[in-house]
Amino acid sequence: MQPAIYIPTFNGRERLRRALQSLAAQSSPTDVVVVDNGSGDGTAEVVRDEFPAVELLASGENLGFGPALNRAVAEHPADPVILLNDDAEAEPRFVEALLDAAAEGAECVAGVLVQAAAPGLIDSAGVVADRTLMGFDYLHGEPLAAAAGAADPLGPTGGAALYRLDAFRAVGGFDERIFLYYEDLDLALRLRAAGGRCRLAPDARAVHAYSAGLGAGSGAKYARTGWSRGYMLRRYGVISGPRLALRALAAEAAICAGQLLRDRTARGIGGRLRGWRDGAGLERRELDQSALLDISLREALSLRRVRRG
Repeated sequence: MQPAIYIPTFNGRERLRRALQSLAAQSSPTDVVVVDNGSGDGTAEVVRDEFPAVELLASGENLGFGPALNRAVAEHPADPVILLNDDAEAEPRFVEALLDAAAEGAECVAGVLVQAAAPGLIDSAGVVADRTLMGFDYLHGEPLAAAAGAADPLGPTGGAALYRLDAFRAVGGFDERIFLYYEDLDLALRLRAAGGRCRLAPDARAVHAYSAGLGAGSGAKYARTGWSRGYMLRRYGVISGPRLALRALAAEAAICAGQLLRDRTARGIGGRLRGWRDGAGLERRELDQSALLDISLREALSLRRVRRG
């Protein structure tokens, strides 16, 4: 089975065009599958007219990031599964470098997203998380050279990732309850709990326009990230112990207060409450505690501020 690149998109015609143009220049050409989540901006027409070799799956509605990718992998299976955001432009060796790293036997590989506004800096080299499962973009803000020789992250970010098909299927793919955000962290945690390993591919680079979809400080984004955060706190039993519960609640209170003061929105609070409610009654997921960062609350919030800045 041959590898394929999967790109979910929603009303991203222009940024998707640039992403597909970058894939046409890859040193290791591969199949490309675009999942159009019910766009109304002519996205499907651009794919059909300008990129006839690209397979287009039109859902007719916005399924969300993970559910759209699950559908694409089911309808067009490939091995390995490679993911790219529609707001990322892959450098020519992106696919080749991911495949080289996967050849070492890892179940997943993290590519490196480069900041579009500062091309010498890393946007994300995968995902890591603290003991409350607060997620962070690995090596964010570091120079590109820092990726060479860096330790491997917990897992790849969904915007630049490779997964072995058998490992992806074994853990059930993306959690379809998660519409958007944290689905890559959740998948990384489940893969790690199942014994999977992640490798970092420093040369698998793609230039990324951060939060080109919903916007970095928008209420819509905070509602989505808040839901995912509340859901994961409950799904993984993070608040089952008093000490960790106090830390998690303090962190969430600080984050939501910042959103209220800085961006004048309380949608992150409502999102967390809905996510917590929707996680009720579901089987608790296992964690490999050794894969989590042992950092203080102050350090965790500092990492959050660096990302927001």
